[in-house]
Amino acid sequence: MDLIKFKQVSKVFESGKQSKRVLNEIDLTIKENELVMITGRSGSGKTTLLNIIAGLDKPTSGSYFYKDIDITKKNYKQLASFRQHRIGIILQNYPLIDEKNVLENVRIPLWNSGLTKEEKNRRVIELLDYVGLEDKLSAYPKELSGGEAQRVATARALINDPDCILADEPTGSLDEESEQIIFDLLSDLHRRGKTIIIVTHNKELAEQGQRQIQLHNGAIS
Repeated sequence: MDLIKFKQVSKVFESGKQSKRVLNEIDLTIKENELVMITGRSGSGKTTLLNIIAGLDKPTSGSYFYKDIDITKKNYKQLASFRQHRIGIILQNYPLIDEKNVLENVRIPLWNSGLTKEEKNRRVIELLDYVGLEDKLSAYPKELSGGEAQRVATARALINDPDCILADEPTGSLDEESEQIIFDLLSDLHRRGKTIIIVTHNKELAEQGQRQIQLHNGAIS
C-alpha cells in the first residue's frame, strides 16, 4: 500500500525580490514498510523533501498524500497532530534538552497523550531497553557520548509508535561503530514493519537500503 505520494511537488523559497526553487515538480511514491535512502549533494533539496514529508513545511505547488490524507490541506494544528502520531523524526545533531535527564527527554512527546506518569515511564523504559540504554535513565545529555545521545533521540522518535521514521543524516557526526549501531536499530525497525526514510551522504550506508532516491538540483535524477 502507498504510504507517501507526491504529485508534482515544488518548493520555492522567497527572499525579498529573489526566489529559489529547491524542489521542482517531484513525483514520488513510497510504500509502507520500505527502507528508502535519499541521496544527493548539499543543496539538492534532500532536507526540504524530508521536511515536507514530516509536515514541517508545505509545498509551494503540487499535492502530498499520506495514505489517503491530503497533507497539503492541513492547518498548523492538524500538522502538529500528524507529526506527533504518524511521524518519528531523527536529526543529525540529536537535539536533547540539557536540563532534563534521559527519561525526561524521551518522555516529552507524551505530554498530552492521556497516559499516567507511570504508563509514560514504562513506555520510556521499554524503548531505552530496546536501544540499549536502560542504564542511562538518570543521565543528562552532557554525560552521554554522541552515539548514546543519538540512541536517546531515536527512542524519543519512537515513543508515539509512528508509522514512519524520518532520519536526516542520523549518523553524520558519529564514529563508525556508533554509526553502525544506529543503522542496525533503523534496520530492525524496518523489519518490524516501520517505513524508514534516511537522508545520507554516506554511499556505503545508502547501498544498504531497499531503494535509493537521488536528488539533483531539486529533481529526482
